[in-house]
Amino acid sequence: MTAPLTSFTQKATPHALALFRIVVGLLFACHGASSLFGVLGGAMGQGGTVPTGAWPGWYAAVIQLAGGALVMLGLGTRAAAFVSSGSMAYAYFSAHQGTALWPIQNGGEASAMFCWAFLLIVFTGPGAWALDRVFFGGREQQPTLTAQREPSAA
Repeated sequence: MTAPLTSFTQKATPHALALFRIVVGLLFACHGASSLFGVLGGAMGQGGTVPTGAWPGWYAAVIQLAGGALVMLGLGTRAAAFVSSGSMAYAYFSAHQGTALWPIQNGGEASAMFCWAFLLIVFTGPGAWALDRVFFGGREQQPTLTAQREPSAA
């Protein structure tokens, strides 16, 4: 009885990865847009924008907007996700970790979740519906997320 379910989940995996990539990218891009343009509540939810060139906030917002948009569109996905993951690791350790050990205590849940979500995208790839496939002909091999069996030496 598990064979039909396994078959369905294997066929659905690239589409689920694409939906995950699109949602994570969109949410990340919204953070950048709010900080750079003052939309969606503005910088830090306080309205306004981050001053141009201010370290590290303005640079983080540019990475959020550009990285989130690229990941959402599936264009240069792995590279954009890698840079985005690194920026969130930096944010967590520089802005949150010093106040308390756990993300729930130090307000770093979003940074930690984005960091790990983007790292997952680095390893799984963009899934289906990525612009990389349109521009580069789908040369990137899609992961199957299942263990590959070694051929027997018999």
